[in-house]
Amino acid sequence: MKGRLIQLPIYVVGLFLVLLLTLAIFGLPIGKSLALMAQGAFGNRFGISRTVVKTVPLILTGLGIVVSWRARMYNIGGEGQFLIGGLVGATFFKLLGSGLPPLVLTCGVLISCVLGGALYGWFAGWLYTRRGVETVISTILLNFIALQLLAWAVTGPLQESAHALPQSDALPASSMLAKFDPQMDLNAGAFVAVIAVLLVTLYLFWTKSGFELQVVGANARVARANRIDAKRVQERAMLISGALCGLAGGVEFTGIAGRVDTSFSQQWGFLAIPVALLGGLHPVYVVLSALYFGALLASSDQLSRFTPAGSTLIYVIQAVAVLGLVGIQSALSRKPLTQEEPA
Repeated sequence: MKGRLIQLPIYVVGLFLVLLLTLAIFGLPIGKSLALMAQGAFGNRFGISRTVVKTVPLILTGLGIVVSWRARMYNIGGEGQFLIGGLVGATFFKLLGSGLPPLVLTCGVLISCVLGGALYGWFAGWLYTRRGVETVISTILLNFIALQLLAWAVTGPLQESAHALPQSDALPASSMLAKFDPQMDLNAGAFVAVIAVLLVTLYLFWTKSGFELQVVGANARVARANRIDAKRVQERAMLISGALCGLAGGVEFTGIAGRVDTSFSQQWGFLAIPVALLGGLHPVYVVLSALYFGALLASSDQLSRFTPAGSTLIYVIQAVAVLGLVGIQSALSRKPLTQEEPA
């Protein structure tokens, strides 16, 4: 942890230089572009609200990637687990939502989302431990299955009562997560993300189960030598990872969207991977990484409105930031060559 704190200023400076370099390559006025991005992300309460709203799902899905990747279960399926979480939450609302008190309905939807994402993640872990299917392959394919299931559900059994649009019925306003200001989207999901960061940090670094997970990720042979059931730990890691991604879907459903449709996710599950990598697979630093990505996304409209750059430039900046991080880490971890003394 101490080493990470020492390196943090280097990462911050490196990311800033990457941002400047990307703007210069695209021929944008650097001063004006930075001012527009700062205004779009933090210029007023609406900008801050947009930034936090976009940061929350990145934190939750990023935490999911951290847990699985620390166990060397390379989960590329955060997007599918996010979608399945929202889909299961909408199913709960469709089947059991009528007549429930608002708070009970909100909690029921969130729990359903967590369970849906957890089972979807666990299934990928089970395929790896019991059938030898690599998680990289299975989770990518499960993403496509989740997309097709969502498209089928919102045009079939979950379609809204009027059957006019491919979407589910809207969650009642009384069952949505509380907003800090009716004019903004910022809601209690931010607190959910903070609690999730604390719980994941405690789990990874202060519990026996978290220690076992990291031992398995570091060296499966050492884990087996210490009588740790690696398969069970890997399945549990994927279960927790899917639960966090499903929770992100639940917060999006109950906090922002209020319904599910084919555009339910904004690629949060895919963006979670660079967020987790940029955060060094540490739950606390994932918050900073997610905030950086969230601020970029929140500022994209402002940047594209007043400069020739399209909003896709933001994704270029994100990609270059990850590549820059890899370069910085490689430079910091490189050991200086020492000349051997003659015998």
